[in-house]
Amino acid sequence: MLLFSSVITLSGFLANTVDVFELEPKQFLGIPIALAGAILMSFGTQYQSRGLNKVEVITKKSAGSGLSLSHVFHLLARPSWVIGTVMLGLAVVLQLGALSFSPLIVVQPLGVVALVITSILNARISGIEMSGALKTAITLCVTGIVVFVSVAAFTTKDSPVRDIHIVVILVIFAAVTAVLMFAYITLRYRAYAIFYILGAGVLYAFVATFAKTIIAKVQQGEWDPLMWLALVALVLGAVLGMLFVQNAHSSGPPDLVIAGLTVVDPLVAVLIGILVLGEAQHAPLWAIFVFIGAAMVACLGVLGLAKFHPQVGKSALAEDDAD
Repeated sequence: MLLFSSVITLSGFLANTVDVFELEPKQFLGIPIALAGAILMSFGTQYQSRGLNKVEVITKKSAGSGLSLSHVFHLLARPSWVIGTVMLGLAVVLQLGALSFSPLIVVQPLGVVALVITSILNARISGIEMSGALKTAITLCVTGIVVFVSVAAFTTKDSPVRDIHIVVILVIFAAVTAVLMFAYITLRYRAYAIFYILGAGVLYAFVATFAKTIIAKVQQGEWDPLMWLALVALVLGAVLGMLFVQNAHSSGPPDLVIAGLTVVDPLVAVLIGILVLGEAQHAPLWAIFVFIGAAMVACLGVLGLAKFHPQVGKSALAEDDAD
């Protein structure tokens, strides 16, 4: 029922979006490709979580305070983690493929389907019952992100990425990365899953922004130093984002992890477009208030997942000891 209602909500949004963008027939191909990517992301996250939890039991050492070399070597030898990582890689490829056919504003909200699928999948595999509070949190995530992106579709305009924009984004990325890494080093022994989730979502939002920048540069034939700096930042953000995701798997369930990638990521990416690229400079005042309200609703959903999910804070090591 939850999945059905979410798909209906997204379908209504897409129907309105299609009318606005007047998609050509070939552009509809991006929709099934993006949905396939969301499904792969769901299963990939589930497999990665299972693999990391098994490695924690094998090594008798939690990854919640940071991955050790022992963790890394065991993860690379763990079939479930490797399969999950390959699935996530394919999900990224499908996402890029979908964007080559359809506008970002059509493809982006479809990622929220991954949150719903992961929640249902994890509940069945783990044998847990989804409480009313948990379902409400998921609904808030889906509703907030769909409203946020749909309003952005009607009130913002895609702006060319100029060199000054890249410089500003690089400076912000450097500052955000420094803050996240300082917090990671000083708080990792007592950090909660929500910290890693938010960190991963923010980092991957910058990765998506840099990817968009690099693609634009390559298409324009501008192989300048800024493009290479953006590429370095993209790789750094992707590596650090994966580090945060793996730590999140140690102290949080897969559906909470996926929330960071499908809710926090697009929210931050759109905010960068609005605040840095000026994509909402002609948006009416009411749209700004809707942006703020929808973002708060989506974030409340993520916080609700972190608070009400029965698996949050439960380590695989503790469960193994209990067995």
